[in-house]
Amino acid sequence: MTATFDVWHWNVAGNKMHHGSTTNGMVARAVASILEDDRDLVAFNELCWGQYKAIQSALGSAGWPDDSTNYSRFATILGPTSGVCNGSEDFGNAIFSKQPLGPASRFTLPPDGTREQRNLLCAGLLTTPGARFCTTHITTSNVIADNGQKHNVNQLNFVLDQMEAYRAAGETVIIAGDFNAQPDYGRLNNWYSSSLSTAHNGNNTGHYRELDDNDPAQCLGYGEWTATGTPGDAPPCANAEPHAKIDLIFVRDDRIAGPYYGDSRPIPTACTGIPATPAYPAGSCSDHRMMTGTVPVLIG
Repeated sequence: MTATFDVWHWNVAGNKMHHGSTTNGMVARAVASILEDDRDLVAFNELCWGQYKAIQSALGSAGWPDDSTNYSRFATILGPTSGVCNGSEDFGNAIFSKQPLGPASRFTLPPDGTREQRNLLCAGLLTTPGARFCTTHITTSNVIADNGQKHNVNQLNFVLDQMEAYRAAGETVIIAGDFNAQPDYGRLNNWYSSSLSTAHNGNNTGHYRELDDNDPAQCLGYGEWTATGTPGDAPPCANAEPHAKIDLIFVRDDRIAGPYYGDSRPIPTACTGIPATPAYPAGSCSDHRMMTGTVPVLIG
């Protein structure tokens, strides 16, 4: 069988920019965007527990989920960020689903040389058996680990291995998250499908397509920028991409059942108490754009 999913992802900088606030506009704008587009699968990075509960309540009250008792999961990032929001609340990743969710799987990523323990969060969809949704947030660390690989490469490979384990078990997985790597970076070559070879993203050896990698109006093979600030390396389409694309939605190529589409949405500027910086204007609700996508997939 096939099923089509509308996916939504946002790194909201819930502590760094909002300090755990649930009333300064970020929560309201996130919920409004999800409801406006009637998304099926939603992922957040850098979300505070109170913000998670506020989003959960608002979506439930709006009748968005099919089952208002079982549509969200949270994974705390352990370490120095534990209890960082409002001085006591947890901080982490979250997923929401219009369909009821099965048990959550929370995997601790390989260490990155700090006390922070990042994670991969996944859950199956109960009314679409064989479909699973995940999110993660990869470290920025380029430091070489004890195994001779960089910390960010170790984490990317760990997540990829889990995606492949789900595929070997017959599951179809959609993963959305902040990968802290641009599509043309070598450390994503074993992610991107070998069928993708453009002037802006080549040398790929993997099996996954990113939902914004086929838009010729943007940067073919790369997509549209998602994060403010100065990128680590200049994006391959410098004139069209003033910032980096690091927020990605991946699906394995042999699970994609037809044309797919991805888009990067402008950052809302309706949040109070956010001063301007060189990277973003006052009122910005995040230092990342929302990433959306639509994909038909094979199930079973």
